[in-house]
Amino acid sequence: MSTAVVILAAGSGSRVGAEVNKVLLPLLDVPVLVWSVRDALALPDVRRLVLVVRPEDRAAVADAVAPHLGEREVVLVDGGATRHASEWAALRVLAPDIESGEVEVVAIHDGARPLAGVGLWERVLDAAREVGGAIPVAPVRALLHADLSVVDGAVGAVQTPQAFRAGEVLAAYAAAEADGFEATDTAGCVAAYCGLEVAAVPSSALNLKVTFPEDVALAAGISPGRGPGRS
Repeated sequence: MSTAVVILAAGSGSRVGAEVNKVLLPLLDVPVLVWSVRDALALPDVRRLVLVVRPEDRAAVADAVAPHLGEREVVLVDGGATRHASEWAALRVLAPDIESGEVEVVAIHDGARPLAGVGLWERVLDAAREVGGAIPVAPVRALLHADLSVVDGAVGAVQTPQAFRAGEVLAAYAAAEADGFEATDTAGCVAAYCGLEVAAVPSSALNLKVTFPEDVALAAGISPGRGPGRS
C-alpha cells in the first residue's frame, strides 16, 4: 500500500534548554530531525513526506533536510498550537491524495524521536496494512500510584511512528474538527472516532524522545546502529 509519512517538528527547545527548535540540534553528524527523514525516505512505497514545522523554522528546516533528499520532495506545513492541530494541518494537505486513493496508509512520527530505525517503521507499517492501525509500545516498569504503591500488571508506553489506513484517519480528524475534539496523539483520535483494530508493535526505551538536555547526549551514545530496528 502506498504511504504518506508525516513528521512533526513544530515543537520548541524550551525544556531541552536550547535556543532553537530541538529537532535542529546536532546529533552526531546531522540534526535530530534528519535521522527520521532519512529513515522515512528509506521505506518502500512512500509517496509523500510532510514535515510540520513552526513558521519561523521553515528556512532552517529546509536547509537541514535538503542535503538528504536527493531527487525526493518534501512538503513543509505550518503547525498549529497543539499536536492535534499540527496533525490535522498535515492531513488536510494530504486529503486530495487520500481521497483519490493515491495514499492508502499514513504514518505520523515525532521528529524528536530520532532513533526509531527503519526496522521499527517497517514493522509498524506492515501491521497497519494488515489490521488497519499500529502503534509501537515499549514496556514500562516500576510505575507508582499516587499513594506510592506499585502499579500491578504490565504497562506499556505508546511511542511513534503510528500508522493507520489513510481514509479512516482522515475521517477521524474531520469528525474531531467538527466536534472541537483534540486527542493527545493520533491513536487517541482514531480510537475516539473509528472502529479500526490497532496492533501494538513491540518497541523499547531506545526509541527515546529528545525532551531534556541529557537526552541529546544519551541519543548520541546509543547511535548509530543501535536504536530499535537498527541492530
